[in-house]
Amino acid sequence: MVKLVLVLGDQLTTRVAALKAADKSTDTVVMAEVQGEATYVQHHPKKIAFVFAAMRKFAAQLQQDGWSVRYTRFDDPENTHSIVGELIKAADATGATQIIATEPGEWRLIDALADAPVPVTQLEDDRFLASHAEFERWADGRKQLRMEYFYRDMRRKTGLLMEDGNPVGGKWNFDHDNRKPAKGDLFREGPLQHDPDEITQQVLALVEQHFADSFGDLDPFWFATDRAGALASLDHFITHHLAQFGDFQDAMLDDDKFLHHSLVSFYINAGLLGPLEVCEAVAKAYNDGKAPINAAEGYIRQIIGWREYIRGIYYLEGRDYTQRNALGHDRNLPAFYWGAETRMNCVSKAVGQTQTDAYAHHIQRLMVTGNFGLLAGIDPHQLHEWYLAVYMDAYEWVEAPNTIGMSQFADGGIVASKPYVSGGAYINRMSDHCKSCHYSVSHKTGEKACPFNLLYWHFLNRHRQRFEKNPRMAQMYRTWDKMDEDRRTTVLADADAVLARLDKGALI
Repeated sequence: MVKLVLVLGDQLTTRVAALKAADKSTDTVVMAEVQGEATYVQHHPKKIAFVFAAMRKFAAQLQQDGWSVRYTRFDDPENTHSIVGELIKAADATGATQIIATEPGEWRLIDALADAPVPVTQLEDDRFLASHAEFERWADGRKQLRMEYFYRDMRRKTGLLMEDGNPVGGKWNFDHDNRKPAKGDLFREGPLQHDPDEITQQVLALVEQHFADSFGDLDPFWFATDRAGALASLDHFITHHLAQFGDFQDAMLDDDKFLHHSLVSFYINAGLLGPLEVCEAVAKAYNDGKAPINAAEGYIRQIIGWREYIRGIYYLEGRDYTQRNALGHDRNLPAFYWGAETRMNCVSKAVGQTQTDAYAHHIQRLMVTGNFGLLAGIDPHQLHEWYLAVYMDAYEWVEAPNTIGMSQFADGGIVASKPYVSGGAYINRMSDHCKSCHYSVSHKTGEKACPFNLLYWHFLNRHRQRFEKNPRMAQMYRTWDKMDEDRRTTVLADADAVLARLDKGALI
């Protein structure tokens, strides 16, 4: 009996569950470039191009391997422009009465497949280390779902950086070594860049034609769009950057967008690289003496710790997670998130880089654009949709808990034990952005005062009832209380002025 096998644009590996459950001799793979998936948020054109090009190459690989593949291109005049529509069309054409799919990474699409007029069996995505049931068992009965303890279980499960049941180096976490500011280095290797081949060039032309109004620059496009290129990018990172990744992973520089970051998250999230194979390569570099423990451990923690934990939270918390707004924030997303001018150099750099590269590293997302959004009281759902749209590695299972939980505290503390807020001092310590900013990080009040300084105290003051008893924030409230009353009044008035300008769309 013929079955249809759905493969989505972030499932580009033969190890995905639906393909493993299928029969190459009888079943037909269905893949489609559709409007519904490209535009449910205003995706960055680089992300659309990356996914479409990688899909086309993976479909060709499957055909070479002997699979029957029904592939619908975006500009096919018979394209229904929805995943369900393409499945119905394929079922009509083949007579298939069974469809299998690997569970999507978004509730939106899970529900669309569940409600399809043709029955679709959704198999759990076993590319992840922790199944839904495993994460639920870990979470059951815990008062707090802290990543650190989950991460330790994943280390034990995989054996990565473990020796006789104990963590290599005698500690689980070397993060205290990983918060150094960086200096400019003209000789620092950048990420590996790939010239677009014929297939990628065709996709770039299509995206330029159909998505010209989307936020973000399509050119230059230098990303890998197949597994061989992704593996080469991983090898380049390990050879040239891993050794110093840990030291400078939180640093930001005006003139160095990438520092020692790997830029392989989009390859992992699309399926071109396996998370465990990436971690094993990093662990091997450590074992071979090519990277220090703080770099290897810090990198592995991001994947088998944070990435797996965040996915667990997304499915555990359910469909309403992206709508949560524990702090009641309702300010509209400012235009400078979409490239309008801002005088805040750190924000300008983070958004500018996002616009050109569909990429910014975790501190730029958390402590610059996310920090500002939280301090200013921006609607967390609007921020969620922005992050989902503009980054090439963003899929809802990974993006939503990072935004709603970690960045905006909109889930009320499920992910984070405290809000990740800071004034300008943190940004100044970890970057050179403040040196060329219109504002002065040393000014605490007045027109030249850094907006992060003003809004930090405003945030603490307006949410005092919720946070003053948080042990990780008590010291900040004591500092606030020790300030002269006139100064506190001035700080709040100046912060109100910043927010008023923000609401009017004035230049900030």
